[in-house]
Amino acid sequence: MSAFRLHLLRHGEPEAAGRMLGRTDSPATVEGIAACAARGRDLAVTRRISSDLSRARACAEAIGPATVDPRWRELDFGDWDGLAPEAIDRTALGRFWDDPDAAPPPGGERWSDLVARVAAAIAELPPEPTLVVTHGGAMRAALHILCGFDRRAVWAFALPYASLLTLEVWDGRPRAAQVTGLVTA
Repeated sequence: MSAFRLHLLRHGEPEAAGRMLGRTDSPATVEGIAACAARGRDLAVTRRISSDLSRARACAEAIGPATVDPRWRELDFGDWDGLAPEAIDRTALGRFWDDPDAAPPPGGERWSDLVARVAAAIAELPPEPTLVVTHGGAMRAALHILCGFDRRAVWAFALPYASLLTLEVWDGRPRAAQVTGLVTA
């Protein structure tokens, strides 16, 4: 069975950092774009993919040409999208963090929906070295899909802005992977 490298790069810091940014298209800061460009510039990849949101696209384009795939978007936080966590009812937010499938944000997306769209994107990747510039939620979904980590375990990974997660993906059906690197500083 052949294997390929999959690099997942979280977009740079957005202008509206600290808010629930799912579909809200807050652009990345100049510093955030530069951090991603520095992190991804020397990766040996044959394919670059980006979420369609500008905070990811600008970071990907600073590295090189990229194909846009909206399946790599962040979880849609619905009515909470764009809000600071302090502006959201604490009980509702707590239920969401405890079980984002059973208690999604009002008008938002369930964790399982995010996992399904990221799984579809992963299944269509050709077996070649690839960089995906994406979001923290999509990276956690990929860890769940490829490595089998449960929903709680994926939150054990610190994935700050411009962090790079590298996976060795085996091209079986279903695909599986091993984490081979995580660069966060």
